[in-house]
Amino acid sequence: MQLSISKNIEELNWRVAEWIIESMREVLQTQERFTIVLSGGNTPKKLYQLLASDEFKNKIDWQKLHVFWGDERYVPFSDDRNNAKMAFDTLLDHVPVPRSQIHTMRTDIDPEASANEYEKILMTYFPGATSKETTPGSRLLTPDSLHSPKESLQTPLSEGVLSETTFGLVLLGLGDNAHTLSLFPGEEVVHEKNRWVKAVFVKEVNMRRITLTAPVVNLSRHIAFLVSGQDKADAVSHILLNDYTPDLYPAQVIKPVNGELLWFLDEAAAERVKR
Repeated sequence: MQLSISKNIEELNWRVAEWIIESMREVLQTQERFTIVLSGGNTPKKLYQLLASDEFKNKIDWQKLHVFWGDERYVPFSDDRNNAKMAFDTLLDHVPVPRSQIHTMRTDIDPEASANEYEKILMTYFPGATSKETTPGSRLLTPDSLHSPKESLQTPLSEGVLSETTFGLVLLGLGDNAHTLSLFPGEEVVHEKNRWVKAVFVKEVNMRRITLTAPVVNLSRHIAFLVSGQDKADAVSHILLNDYTPDLYPAQVIKPVNGELLWFLDEAAAERVKR
């Protein structure tokens, strides 16, 4: 685990943008595609705008980018709370990523059906990835064991190439209650060991959501938390310095199996963990 502490959110976003570009170059040396998981929330908005700016746009091979989301609020795409809408408004409408390589979590169908559909897409992309956290004797999921999506899947690049990893890079946010993705304190999904995608009802915010789970995220090659603001300082210190108690601090379940974990913090968010 590595810490990167920036003076402010602007410097943080610049560092993350440069890190994304370097990580993408590294992965594309051995693969024909780069898979990235986008985060919702307020922190990444300026990052997405920066990536779409003239300063960075020409440094990224957008044709090889495959885009996913970590979680989604179960609201229409037209709703400003929709994570995918925010990413399109700030980034994806301004860069040439092929539409067939952008995979939103659907909110126009039942949440369970949406989670099943998304999981099937992921298992088509990453057929060789299995989690070491899977409970012994449990049924391993395969694409055929899930409900068929209502829309046909686009065939991903390099389909059928087995890999022990999943995403090339995952961007994660953090709530002041130490949640990440839609893994909230006290929710059963925090301890999920088998499913890669779950539909959940989060009592704390009284909302249905669709979320990736720890097993699929922890198989990623690069994972980064992006955290800014003094209101997150307590959560950051609890997660990084306290004992492992994920029921209280769900972000603690993010522990890459073989990948890289970075925390990009501004000084305000890092005030309790500065070294």
